[in-house]
Amino acid sequence: MSQANINFYFDPVCPFAWMTSKWVRMVMAERDYEVEWRFISLRLINSSVDYDAQFPPGYEAGHTAGLRLLRLAAQVRADHGARAVGDLYARLGAHIFDSEEDTSADTPTRSHRGTREFVEPILAEAGLPEALADALDDESLDAVIQAETDEALALTGKDVGTPIIHFEPPGGVAFFGPVISRLPAQGKAGELWDHVVGLASFPGFAELKRSLRERPQLRSFGVPEDDAGLQEDWHGGSRRTRK
Repeated sequence: MSQANINFYFDPVCPFAWMTSKWVRMVMAERDYEVEWRFISLRLINSSVDYDAQFPPGYEAGHTAGLRLLRLAAQVRADHGARAVGDLYARLGAHIFDSEEDTSADTPTRSHRGTREFVEPILAEAGLPEALADALDDESLDAVIQAETDEALALTGKDVGTPIIHFEPPGGVAFFGPVISRLPAQGKAGELWDHVVGLASFPGFAELKRSLRERPQLRSFGVPEDDAGLQEDWHGGSRRTRK
């Protein structure tokens, strides 16, 4: 694989990382970029946080599922190469976010995402061995995920969420986000990319932010592709209820 134009650090359970990744795939098509899909774990970032006190219910289960899925992605990369990670992430995101959320009483959706029952059909779709699901429980892979999480945060500082994008590594600009709730129109993805990179590349630029966000245009959030989601107030890049 040639040197990537973009390193994209993702947690597979983050809806805004997923929305941004879909935009970046549009940019790839318009600009013929290569992307390396790398790891950042919300569970490891919040390893010292009291979830019950600082997050809404369900976040610890969701972040833990994300860590388990990153273990799977790390094993896929080790066995099948970096390109296979991009395909796996695309399939995971489609199942998690681009389908209706299962809210039945016998399916605790957020934790279910980190189970063999969830990932084995996705591995089959990707033409990968179902035995790779063993990686979900392999804590030895956490060292790889922690190293890439630290790598990502070293590029931007620690008061960020996911995703983190590094353009033209190793020396190019890196930034958190951008956080978007809608995709640009066809043919406009590269234009938005130019604006983001142009601003982030200015040496004196530090931050442009608002905490009000629309719910992303994802089926799992109940937002149709032609609609705008309800605005919510986010804090510190996550839905923490306290700082």
